[in-house]
Amino acid sequence: MVNEELPEGVFLRGFRLGKLGVSLTGSYLGYQIQNLFLHGEKKLEKGRSFRHGASRQLRKELERLKGPVMKLGQILSTQTQTFSDETIRELAKLQMQAPGMHPTLARAQFKSSCGKYPEEVFRVFEPEPFAAASLGQVHRAITKHGEKVAVKIQYPAIREAMENDFKLLRSAMLPGRITGHFPVAIVDEIQRGFSEETDYLKEAANLDFFRERLALFSYLAIPAVHRDLTTDRVLTMSFIEGAPAPDFLASNPSQSVRDLIGSRLLELYYFQVQQVQALHADHHPGNYLFKPDGQIGLVDFGCVKRLSFDVAELSRCCVARSWKQGKAQAEHVIRLIWGKQVPFKQARDMLSSVEEGVDVLFPMKTGAAAIVDFGKPDLLKIFGRNLRQVLRHKLTNPEFAFLSRAELGLYGLLHQLKSRVNTLEVWEGIVEPRQRRKT
Repeated sequence: MVNEELPEGVFLRGFRLGKLGVSLTGSYLGYQIQNLFLHGEKKLEKGRSFRHGASRQLRKELERLKGPVMKLGQILSTQTQTFSDETIRELAKLQMQAPGMHPTLARAQFKSSCGKYPEEVFRVFEPEPFAAASLGQVHRAITKHGEKVAVKIQYPAIREAMENDFKLLRSAMLPGRITGHFPVAIVDEIQRGFSEETDYLKEAANLDFFRERLALFSYLAIPAVHRDLTTDRVLTMSFIEGAPAPDFLASNPSQSVRDLIGSRLLELYYFQVQQVQALHADHHPGNYLFKPDGQIGLVDFGCVKRLSFDVAELSRCCVARSWKQGKAQAEHVIRLIWGKQVPFKQARDMLSSVEEGVDVLFPMKTGAAAIVDFGKPDLLKIFGRNLRQVLRHKLTNPEFAFLSRAELGLYGLLHQLKSRVNTLEVWEGIVEPRQRRKT
């Protein structure tokens, strides 16, 4: 447990991040020098030891800082195609297992927001959190009426830390903004999304919205909000049973259950894109709770992306590879992706990369060949290459900041589950009813 508030002030937070960078650089140089004198198994073992130590150091400092920099660590923990297993295991601890506030501080935070101490409001309130992450921590409780609930309490000074971190981020990205590789609109969009997560009343509205829109999926559970016990810094919800992805996978579920859950996760994602025009955009494994029968609990709706452009049409064009149907269709897809005119040859080259990913995600095959094995890293590697190419060509679109985060997080989760899914069949099951309604 921690007794202190978040380190405040842009200087202090910048200093701690800089110190971390210097320390990791020094460790890396020392490791490389030792490497010159090692061979075979000793060299491999030293490499594993270095990666574990550096990852542990990074994770601990991100836990200390919390806020956006810790959230970045959570996002990186889903990028299994980019980092070593040692790094992924350490960063994954940021999802729910970060050190929480001292019980006395959490109690004071609750009272400052709700006007009463937790024990005055609940029949039972567990002082130790069962989950702690970048912006707040979650406690088990029982209401006066006997209902089990989860109570999320925001860390003190988190909004100030958010502002300070983005000042640092804007300074660090100045060269990229000047060259056009990181336009200011991208930073604005990321800050908007992260800042919304500090408003628990907004998250409560998101929970109500998605509970209504996704109610037809009987296998899905979304928390119900207790409005009388919710403020902008305290969120009280019904308690959702289930195991977070790491614990669920540790139980060694059968392949059939992994495949069932994978198809349901894709079904939910395609439905949000096609029918809801809004997206739960935080697909890290701690936000999903699984049961052995394939039931899914979905929590933490702080990060939601409202789709302001026609992603449904873009998805249809991608599945159909419509850019192959002539220049007019190619230009149509280009406008959907970038919302503006870009040099056609440059954009056409990017469409080739998009096509590579679509061919893996939606293979135009039948039988067993139509099944996508998410246990293979193919799709994640392609998406990683595409993102690097987008940056290189200066074709970033702010609208895709959280959409891409959602997609990469989802595919990373499917990769961990090693799900095998007929993705085209799932997609058509969502799209065809929509098309019939339109006609």
